[in-house]
Amino acid sequence: MLVLEILVQALMLGGLYALFAAGLALVFGVMRTVNLAHGDFIVLAGFASLVVTWTVPVHPFLSLLVVVPAMSSFGYLLQRGLLNRVVGRDPMAALLVTFGMSIILQNALLQVFSGDTRKLQAGAIETASLSVGGTAIGIYPIIVAVTALAVIGLLQLVFYRLAIGRVLRATSDDPETVRLMGVNHNNVYALASAIAFAVIAIAGVLMAVRTNFDPTLGPARLLTAFEVVIIGGLGSFWGALAGGLVLGLAQALGARIDPGVQMLAGHVVFLAVLLLRPNGLFPKVLQA
Repeated sequence: MLVLEILVQALMLGGLYALFAAGLALVFGVMRTVNLAHGDFIVLAGFASLVVTWTVPVHPFLSLLVVVPAMSSFGYLLQRGLLNRVVGRDPMAALLVTFGMSIILQNALLQVFSGDTRKLQAGAIETASLSVGGTAIGIYPIIVAVTALAVIGLLQLVFYRLAIGRVLRATSDDPETVRLMGVNHNNVYALASAIAFAVIAIAGVLMAVRTNFDPTLGPARLLTAFEVVIIGGLGSFWGALAGGLVLGLAQALGARIDPGVQMLAGHVVFLAVLLLRPNGLFPKVLQA
């Protein structure tokens, strides 16, 4: 019974962590850059949902109808207007720009929302549960896990079954050749960013329902996403899911030993994978 409880907890944590990491994996897979503001954008999505639920009293899940397109449009414009200027150049330039964005975003959120912790209220669904073999499994964690599977599956479909996916992979592999074929690679990068920000929006809203958040939480979310991507393998969507499950399992086991070592257990597993398999468990960079 204890084993079942740990596995269930790992699955639920892993689903949310996979959503944190999927957008980061997508951006790296297409543009070969790491967005250091990724965690702050997750937090921004949570606050965006909070504003929607304040303005129009709706369930947080319904706020996704506004937050997802808004974040996706923001990602597209941000990529076209700013980030395309540093993509494909010195990797340090992209790191510095996104680091600066992280600092600016944290301070802007602090100015608007203060440093108080917030949480989205989803009602009875937060505490509802099913009994399976004597183990209570929360309905909301199941929703998160199913959402993660659906998002990862949809990304896999888009990138490996649809025409737009072939363009994205080709641009990732050789942007110069793609440009000679008449494709605007800057627009392709912006489209990839829009998709990544849509995933970020989903992750941010689900995070904000599950736990408290504040404007300074971004770096912690970035660290989680980064660890998941490294464990699973850079550029791999299913690897992000596997990495989320591995990190979730490590934290679930750590929590059983001592709640104080829950996060430490995840970091230890990350370090072990980094030492033993530097390319991750399932390395797979997007290829045409």
